[in-house]
Amino acid sequence: NFNFFSDFTNETDHLSLILFSVVGGLCLASYTNFVMFFLGIEILSIPMYVLAGSNKRNLESNEAALKYFLMGSFATGVMLFGIVLIYGTTGTFDLYTMRMKVSSEGFVATPMFTVGIVMLMAAMAFKTASAPFHFWAPDVYSGSPTSVTAFMASFVKVAAFAALMRLFYTALPSVPGAYPNLLLLLIIASLFIGNIIAAYQTNTKRMLAYSSISHAGFLMMAILCFSNTQSIHALFFYAAAYAITSLAAFMVLKIVGENGGGEDIASFQGLVKRNPLLAGTMTVAMLSMAGIPPVSGFFAKYYMLSLAISNGYTWVAVIGILASLVGVYYYFKVIIAMFSKQGEAEAISTSVLQKVILVVLNIAVIGMGLISAIY
Repeated sequence: NFNFFSDFTNETDHLSLILFSVVGGLCLASYTNFVMFFLGIEILSIPMYVLAGSNKRNLESNEAALKYFLMGSFATGVMLFGIVLIYGTTGTFDLYTMRMKVSSEGFVATPMFTVGIVMLMAAMAFKTASAPFHFWAPDVYSGSPTSVTAFMASFVKVAAFAALMRLFYTALPSVPGAYPNLLLLLIIASLFIGNIIAAYQTNTKRMLAYSSISHAGFLMMAILCFSNTQSIHALFFYAAAYAITSLAAFMVLKIVGENGGGEDIASFQGLVKRNPLLAGTMTVAMLSMAGIPPVSGFFAKYYMLSLAISNGYTWVAVIGILASLVGVYYYFKVIIAMFSKQGEAEAISTSVLQKVILVVLNIAVIGMGLISAIY
């Protein structure tokens, strides 16, 4: 039977850690005060440090936990320093009070305030695995148990972007200064670095890790154009589509790995003959991540590119399209491997529960795209 916690030695402890992370994510999506923002980050992050190293007999898992903890702790320190500088300028931790002060006519963006914004953005770029603060992601994604990686790539990333959108949309709607240029730097770096390096990967987990960096670049477009509710809708549609697609891809990777396959793209050779449902699910996931219609990933990217163009960032949309073309190359490497011929290979059997979950994920990925096409 399929067990999400089959990577772990103590299911109860790991379930508790995941629930703690979920609570932290909910705090990040609903905070109105920087104190709750910090608590949400810590409640989300600390259990993830433990979960990354939960495969205690695997040196790569131990290395992933150590890297994630050390770099995450440093990013948290930078974030706190930035919050202190912002507080020193505005005199409040409350987002709505901060909004009133920042939007007032007499407000001046002092160097201390600007440095605080820059430090806060750098810390959140780490949490969202955006370039050039992405160096932890490939090693942590590949070293962590596949179940933990799936949770990182879906829930943790969505929660971090929800917190970032809430910060700019609620507290800093009209911040003067150079922060749009910083966002542009994060977007361009994430799109280019994520897609180009992913094209050279042979390990599927590392490929998906670099892919997540490129998707962070698309999600940052909504933060750049946060002036209306359309940006919020685009952000959460993209986040939902990416999260569901990631869960589908990592579930297939987990099942293939449990049945004698590795994490390399070569492990998917001839998968369509070994298990058509797994091959079909992975194909749908790769097409969605590549932005091929009519699956949800196409409309998610369409909404983001339309948002960028409508806000005067046409050149950013062009870069996004070019980067997506690179993404098509490495996503199709997996699809080609699954449908390529292979010698005699054992069939991969799946339980009823596995089949149900795979079918539901397929319906969700395709259904979101069809609904978007209709409405």
